[in-house]
Amino acid sequence: MLSRIADSLFWTNRYMERADGMLRCTMTNYILMFDKGVDNNLSWKHILEIFSDIENEEIEHLKYKTEEALFKILLDATNANSLKSLLGKARENARGIQDNITKEVWEQVNGMYHSVNAPSLMDKLSGNDALETVNLFCRESVLYNGVTDTTMPRGLGWSFMNLGRYIERCFITIDVVDKFFSFIDYDLSSEKDILQWRPMLLALSGYELHLKTYRSSGHNANALHQVVFNKDFTRSVLYSLSRTSKYLVDVLQENNTPNKDAIIRRFGRLLSKVEYMDTESLNKDNLKDFFEDLRTSLGEFSNLIGLSFFSYS
Repeated sequence: MLSRIADSLFWTNRYMERADGMLRCTMTNYILMFDKGVDNNLSWKHILEIFSDIENEEIEHLKYKTEEALFKILLDATNANSLKSLLGKARENARGIQDNITKEVWEQVNGMYHSVNAPSLMDKLSGNDALETVNLFCRESVLYNGVTDTTMPRGLGWSFMNLGRYIERCFITIDVVDKFFSFIDYDLSSEKDILQWRPMLLALSGYELHLKTYRSSGHNANALHQVVFNKDFTRSVLYSLSRTSKYLVDVLQENNTPNKDAIIRRFGRLLSKVEYMDTESLNKDNLKDFFEDLRTSLGEFSNLIGLSFFSYS
């Protein structure tokens, strides 16, 4: 497979996964903002910090202004992580590889791109249709994943697409989890009610699973375990890394890159940090550093993938 094609497959799925994560967080926050009294941290601040690169002064200005925050998150072309920007980049990648993706995948990406560029969208987001509009994009994002899963052939292209998906999912989970644990200053001993973690768990589609799985009252430790170490939760860090491992093996079997051993070692160290972490050793003194170390290691691994397979200089 040409490196250009592999690159586009990889990044199409990364951009679509980032859009999916952003939409989940936006939808959750929009709904919970109707009940601000539940949690003093409910504003748009953390969403803007994760999914935009604007200055702190502008974030403070926007954090309680839903209409303006939605524009920045969804439609502002100057925001590299807005829905409009992400779908534009995903469509550009997909357009160049139409022979390597199914017609259904292309049509879904193209359809979402035209929907986010519809002239009437801003009016919908500023009126009573805002919730329905955001929810529609969330459903379309889920549909993209379903269409991709049911129509793409299981070859090398599929492996590159899923490498992109799970690397990006891992980044999003780390960023979201880090942000919510910063609200309690990473102090796991300062016990919080489950309502403290409901926004985070809902944003990661894990609240229902949490209620069914975790019966003890240690909500801080339970929330941390689910989003980082629960191998059965599809958006946990460990699950994302385990799926990355699967598709990395598939890619390396068909590509004898000179960096093969370096890739295996670097990813092995990253996976081991999570898989063999003594969770009881995490506390206020090291939890923030743990998240930052995971983010840095994942970034280095992702860069090595680019250098090895996509001819990045």
